[in-house]
This record gives sequence, C-alpha cells and structure tokens, in this order.
Amino acid sequence: MAVKWTRAAALCMMIALAACNSTDRDNAVIGGAAGAAIGGLGTGTLKGAAVGAAVGAGAGVLIGRVANSLTHCRYKDRRGRLYIARCR
Repeated sequence: MAVKWTRAAALCMMIALAACNSTDRDNAVIGGAAGAAIGGLGTGTLKGAAVGAAVGAGAGVLIGRVANSLTHCRYKDRRGRLYIARCR
C-alpha cells in the first residue's frame, strides 16, 4: 500500500513540475521537501510524508508566485504585447 502512495505522489509531483519554469520548479522542490519532512515527522508514516510533499510543493509554487508578483509588474510594449519585468 505504501508503494502505491509513493508512486502516486511521485507522479503528481512530475505532472505538477512539468509545466513549471525554473523558479517555480525550485520553489516546488523546496516546498515539497519541507512538506515531506513535516508530514513524515508529524504523522510518522510514509503516507503523511507523501501528502505533505504534495501540499508543500503546491504551496511553494503559490507562495513563490505571490512573492514574485509583488516585485514584478506587467507592461505592454509598442506592439501591444504583454511582458513582465521588475517594477520601476
């Protein structure tokens, strides 16, 4: 049963990370590692670690995006294309 949960958690992590850029991926890895440690220590089970990793990875990406959005603004160039850069 533990092997099933481990495989499911690994599959979810791979799918979630496939669409991320490098900053999102870094935040997901850090959040996933912290979540796995907290979930594993808190419950003492592999299932708890897997759930903690999944929740931590998602939270890491979301927190990273919010933190990044506070320092970056959206601009339009002369052709009307949107781009993101540091706020002036």
